[in-house]
Amino acid sequence: MKIYFGHARITDNAINELYSAVKKSQINGLHEVVLPKDRDSSFDSKEFLKSCDLMFAEVSIPSTGLGMEIGWAVLYGIKIYCVSRKGSKISNSLKFITSNFFEYSTYEELVEYIEKVVNEIKKWFFVLLLDNLLIGKTLGAFLLEVFFSFWK
Repeated sequence: MKIYFGHARITDNAINELYSAVKKSQINGLHEVVLPKDRDSSFDSKEFLKSCDLMFAEVSIPSTGLGMEIGWAVLYGIKIYCVSRKGSKISNSLKFITSNFFEYSTYEELVEYIEKVVNEIKKWFFVLLLDNLLIGKTLGAFLLEVFFSFWK
């Protein structure tokens, strides 16, 4: 699974803490997790998002660039999960984009939430796959159904 983690410009110390926690997590080894500041200056998030499966958006700090990335994710039909520091005032317009919100106090809590979401998606996908194979649907028909139902 390709996972993009978008965020506003934050201090180098916060980036180091956030990135360190995500890189130590189990999802980093099992999935392609893209953290934008790890990429060189030619990294094109708009292009990457076209092939992305899931986006986590750290929305504690308002950001035009992150807003554009969220808009591209919506355009491409990518499931979006908004995460924010407890006590942050986030934009009300985000509720029109997703119903998936999580507040965290520590980066460890954030990583636990991300791992939980990814594992739930994997379980959901495999349960549906087995269920559909048992009733005789082809894998192609199943994948089309998943695409049109889940990735809205």
